[in-house]
Amino acid sequence: MSSNSSRKKKIAGLAIVAIAALPLAACGSSGSDSASSDSKTAVAKPVARLNDLSTGGTTAIKLDQGFVDALTSLKLTPGVVDGAKLEDGSLIFPITGGNVTYFKPGTAKPYVIGQIQHEASGLSLTAGDTKVELTNFNVDPGISRVYGDVTVNGKVAATSAFLFQLRGATLKPLQTEGDTAILEGTKVFISPVAAGLLNDTFKTDAVTKDLLVGVAKITVNTK
Repeated sequence: MSSNSSRKKKIAGLAIVAIAALPLAACGSSGSDSASSDSKTAVAKPVARLNDLSTGGTTAIKLDQGFVDALTSLKLTPGVVDGAKLEDGSLIFPITGGNVTYFKPGTAKPYVIGQIQHEASGLSLTAGDTKVELTNFNVDPGISRVYGDVTVNGKVAATSAFLFQLRGATLKPLQTEGDTAILEGTKVFISPVAAGLLNDTFKTDAVTKDLLVGVAKITVNTK
């Protein structure tokens, strides 16, 4: 009995180790078929890790002209909520918290993980007496999504909704300037969820999930 119990404990222990290793393996280099087993199982080392983004920074989205034209055709007027700004064709949202880890591209997939939070700011869209506000954005680069809250004329329509889809094929390598780190080049698209909500609210079918909003530039304080 004691021998069987010992074997069961060992098997259980191995299972726990295997499960615990899964998140690390997901961040490792995929390697090639000819690569050694050691390189395949090696865990990628991050180039940069920022555990607290509440010390300052911004996410700016340079608006695509197609998005601006689409708003004009729908007679929608864009605006900003609370701490956000609209300057020189870019929406700018203060970063209020979160964390981010960046790996060298090719050594991990995804190579940017974490959360980037933007509490108490957002984007508004107004047509006549109807005003939609998209606020409290939470960027999850690991799954290329942006979540947020939605209100229509001040009433809550959705919370933590999938609002924007990110496509990082055009993301530039991490840049550093003094006490700041910059991630620039990710394209931001309207999500299917947001497209449906906006179409229902403004009585149209012109908002599509393939509508490019613009290109993002995230600047964070590394000090």
